[in-house]
Amino acid sequence: MVWVNTSPFVKTYSLDEFWRLPDPPDGSKLELIAGVLYMTPPPEYTHDHVVRRLNRILTLHLAATGDRGNLYVPRAAIWTGTNTYLEPDLFYLSAELEARLDPEHRNTADLVIEVISPGSAIYDRNMKADTYEALGVRELWLIDEKAETIEVRSHTGNGFDAGRIFRRGEEVVSLLFPDLHLQVEQLFAD
Repeated sequence: MVWVNTSPFVKTYSLDEFWRLPDPPDGSKLELIAGVLYMTPPPEYTHDHVVRRLNRILTLHLAATGDRGNLYVPRAAIWTGTNTYLEPDLFYLSAELEARLDPEHRNTADLVIEVISPGSAIYDRNMKADTYEALGVRELWLIDEKAETIEVRSHTGNGFDAGRIFRRGEEVVSLLFPDLHLQVEQLFAD
């Protein structure tokens, strides 16, 4: 992972300053990484459709396997105590991890899922992925709705591996959910 120093001319924010910012009027999303403010455009309808489908699939899987972990949906956040605040599209906390975390301060997750939109692709694949890696997220799924792929990166203890990309006709392999039988096309079916 490479951390980039920002220009001294870029304003940095504390979490307190960040939380006082008004919501963008166009529905864009604000996030904070190492004090630097990022704004991503509002997602397209298809983005939300993929998130809802995946939420339903994972919820059914957790119930069927007796998993006591929790899925968190958009607007739930992962943040550090000082200057990083992220809102993944979905994230999962195992019951074991959640028991160790302060419920008012979730600073990591077992699984983070980002559905990549054209307007946020570079940010999601790089800055956010690097931040999740540094926060110790065990597995990251990057879902590309245009290419109809699911990239799965697993944390090795020294950062994320190179990842594996799954396409239509393939079943997603997850180290976190080895019994999950998710076909890529399930997320992108009309």
